Amino acid sequence: MAIATINPATGETVKTYEEMSEADVERCLASAAAAHARYRRTGFDARAEWMRAAAGILDGETDQIAAMMTTEMGKTLAAARQEVAKCATACRYYAEHAAGFLADEPADAGAVGAARAYVRYQPLGPVLAIMPWNFPLWQAMRFAAPALMAGNTGLLKHASNVPQTALFLQDLFARAGFPEGTFQTLLVGSARVEGLVRDPRVVAATLTGSAPAGQSVAAIAGSEIKKVVLELGGSDPFIVMPSADLRAAARVAAVARCLNNGQSCIAAKRFIVHDAVYDEFERLFTEQMSGKTVGDPMLEGTDVGPLASEQQRDDVEKLVADAVAKGAKVLCGGAAPEGPGFYYPPTVLAGVTPGMRVHTEEVFGPVATLYRAADIEAAIELANGTEFGLGANAWTSDEEERSRLITDLAAGMVFVNGNVTSYPQLPFGGVKSSGYGRELFVQGIREFCNIKTVWIGDAGTQPERGGQASTE
Repeated sequence: MAIATINPATGETVKTYEEMSEADVERCLASAAAAHARYRRTGFDARAEWMRAAAGILDGETDQIAAMMTTEMGKTLAAARQEVAKCATACRYYAEHAAGFLADEPADAGAVGAARAYVRYQPLGPVLAIMPWNFPLWQAMRFAAPALMAGNTGLLKHASNVPQTALFLQDLFARAGFPEGTFQTLLVGSARVEGLVRDPRVVAATLTGSAPAGQSVAAIAGSEIKKVVLELGGSDPFIVMPSADLRAAARVAAVARCLNNGQSCIAAKRFIVHDAVYDEFERLFTEQMSGKTVGDPMLEGTDVGPLASEQQRDDVEKLVADAVAKGAKVLCGGAAPEGPGFYYPPTVLAGVTPGMRVHTEEVFGPVATLYRAADIEAAIELANGTEFGLGANAWTSDEEERSRLITDLAAGMVFVNGNVTSYPQLPFGGVKSSGYGRELFVQGIREFCNIKTVWIGDAGTQPERGGQASTE
């Protein structure tokens, strides 16, 4: 895939970039390793000052940054502005909390025969981030802010269709005052990823992307005995029980499915509704979906812009066509409009069965599948009947149902009576084929740290031997 900005609203190629040479990549790797040797010794106060400066740049240039993202991948301008603001929030959050999150943690010294014992968190080194295009700023920032505050250096291999955003991130941290080599963008294709992961100067990797991409990177990193964090696909369920506020649930459901033009791993995709309220929810939800305004993402009134590429739109069209051919009913949408750009309308499919591809595959576009469930057991079984386990939405006012859904849904995140989203203040990640490891909150900043045990005895003492102390 060429490294280029192609405006998905028009199909026009805006700007192309040459892939970096091996010599260029070598210079970046050497710079990252050299920078880490110095940067790891900087204090939290200095890092926080630079991180707050980055937040200030984001605040001051929101409109320009948002327009750049909209041009590159088609998200609405309003959504792009929100993404910029979210990144600034994350910068300030980790600037404020990193020192506390990574402070030495006392352990029970007496239990281990020490005068003092504690856990220390130290940076690992250069970390490679392999990032997707759908939230081009936020997904890179939720790695960068904690990783840099922890004292690591970052190497970003971004998606090939968002090169301007990728280069902006490198420039952002340089302008904010971070030392040279602390954060660098590598304009390379996917074929170069294996060599980067295997390079001895790269100590760990993080990937947000598809399950096949995660399998590949995990296998490479595993063979090199390197840490990796994976945030992969999702097919999030949205369960609606009879006690739910149906109007609120339908409104949020439509927002969830159309968020980012339907291109979000944590977007609700499978809407599982109790039989007692199915018909009413179907009506309300279809009204909400069909009422969304599809159009130019630069216009303020647009709810849904184009998909990010022609391939994305083609993939969505094929999934819908397969479902219709096998008996699914189209309640709204279901066909791409004529004209330029990679648009696809909000679509609701009912009567989905296991033989249809949309039942098992993640649909990366504004297409919702509706299911009936006889009771809560059937709803949970259907929700968990997928290889993915990223997020889950549950709508109920019943405390017993709420407890059951929180406990039994196989997901990394469960949001009750609200839409699954990401916050710096909460850990983010999934189970099963949705990946492992966590981003954000305290867990995210510790992912790329050496969790070092420190045991200090009185002068001349040694750790006990024999009994429990002798075992590993």
